[in-house]
Amino acid sequence: MTFAIHGIAVARGIAIGRAVMAASSHLEVTHYLIEPDQVAREIERVRKGRLAVIEELQRLRGDLGVDAPQELEPLLDVHLMLVQDDMLSSGVRQLISERLYNAEWALTAQLELLCRQFDEMDDEYLRERKGDLEQVVERVLRHMRGVSSPVAAPVSTPLGVQEGQHDWVADERDAPMVLIANDLSPADMLQFKQSVFAGFVTAVGGKTSHTAIVARSMDIPAVVGARTASQLIRADDWVIIDGDAGEVIVDPSPILLEEYRFKQRQMRLERERLSRLRDTPSITIDGERVELLANIEQPGDGPGAVKAGAVGVGLFRTEFLFMGRGGKVPDEEEQYRAYREALEGMQGMPVTIRTLDVGADKPLDKAQPKDYYLNPALGLRAIRFSLADPDMFRTQLRAILRAAAHGPVQLLFPMLAHVSEIKQTLALVEQASQELRERNVPQGLVKLGAMIEIPAAALMVRTFLKYFDFLSIGTNDLIQYTLAIDRADEAVSQLYDPFHPAVLRLVAEVIQAANAAGKDVCVCGEMAGDTAMTRLLLGLGLRSFSMQPAQILAIKQQVLRADTRRLVGWAQQVVDAENPADLLEN
Repeated sequence: MTFAIHGIAVARGIAIGRAVMAASSHLEVTHYLIEPDQVAREIERVRKGRLAVIEELQRLRGDLGVDAPQELEPLLDVHLMLVQDDMLSSGVRQLISERLYNAEWALTAQLELLCRQFDEMDDEYLRERKGDLEQVVERVLRHMRGVSSPVAAPVSTPLGVQEGQHDWVADERDAPMVLIANDLSPADMLQFKQSVFAGFVTAVGGKTSHTAIVARSMDIPAVVGARTASQLIRADDWVIIDGDAGEVIVDPSPILLEEYRFKQRQMRLERERLSRLRDTPSITIDGERVELLANIEQPGDGPGAVKAGAVGVGLFRTEFLFMGRGGKVPDEEEQYRAYREALEGMQGMPVTIRTLDVGADKPLDKAQPKDYYLNPALGLRAIRFSLADPDMFRTQLRAILRAAAHGPVQLLFPMLAHVSEIKQTLALVEQASQELRERNVPQGLVKLGAMIEIPAAALMVRTFLKYFDFLSIGTNDLIQYTLAIDRADEAVSQLYDPFHPAVLRLVAEVIQAANAAGKDVCVCGEMAGDTAMTRLLLGLGLRSFSMQPAQILAIKQQVLRADTRRLVGWAQQVVDAENPADLLEN
């Protein structure tokens, strides 16, 4: 019987094949108490499992080829840092020594404790980093049990026709396979390229999970967050993965199968057409040049962005250089090398570097209790966190200014809301520059910009324009703060609405004010990579979009087809409408 399972669409495309079930190690952990004389043995079991994972990840990292996705190396580094983090190992040792938990129980109990801390984080991308920790622990458990990677191809893959199967199954003896798993780590994804699988479905994960990022970079059809997939899908079931709709169709009928095969062919042709646009200048029908930039998270992401057709980086999220380090902050030299690597990877194109966006829900000082913060989303985060630690902030500023000697850099500050914050920030930039001059260290000129992600900032945009060279609209947070909606809270997530009139009016006001002042303005949130929003943003006067590299060509196609002269009046009607989404659909 045909049925569908719904999840989150994260990587475009359609995959058709037989289901292979990947067993989840951490779901079947035994719980028992050990004797005191068994403590050393259990601690040693965990230690050997961790060492095996470290060795495996280091080997995979060393075996990366030149054609490997740029995202994989930094993701493997993140997993290496997590598996070696003392917060994990010391907690496990304590649970074994003091509570006499068996090794597997201690490992998963410590995982649960750390995951709760991740769940309290406000930033969606950082919150989903708990998936990386889960993958690391599952990998340790797998080694402790001698279980291979879930991506390893099955030993036997018989395709015999069973009772009740469709006649067309017998003709599909070379059909590909799709993987059904609880989750996949970056290391697993690395093996995916050489595997027999055409796509995958995971029970957990979100749009910004590492699994989703790598899937998009490798162009693998994927659906994540399909919670019931492992319960409802059986081994050898025929499965269609619709990575565009976020849907998994099980036991499809012959007619449905042929329909999706036709969609596959159409998508293949569409991608070929889009790929031809890579070197085409991004100019509208009426001659308006539009800047298409990339959002990146790691220094090594630059070459991938260039390959995707980006003409620069509109947002380099530097916080990922600070995470997974057990509270240790990277020094000036390490940060300088990272920013320089990002610049060199972009081959002389501009890079916008956002200063540290952590704090409150994601403190760098692990000793400070999480429950100290009453409301992390509204607490000591982003620029507030940096201004509260001026020494750390100046260290980052010096590293960025030094890197600017090697290429064009724009310096972006998150979550500003007060003129006092603006003045304090600019003073620290000047102080950092003076410190470099006193040391006779080369530095470059940088443009200074502010993120508009708080309604207060949007409403006082003209004041911001007096102090900054450019603005960048962070639509993800702007939507969240405007509508008072935590997009991670399932009880209210349906109210998180990019098309809400209040959100669109704030975006329109910022774009209009920046254009009137002759200052650059960019949208760097998810809205920039949504093809349903491209015409509207162009009509509102936006000429700079920053998005995930995989989205660039689809947005470029929209730009090439647009005539901004005809969009201006319509865009204003959309912004003024009570239900803008109705007009966007027309």
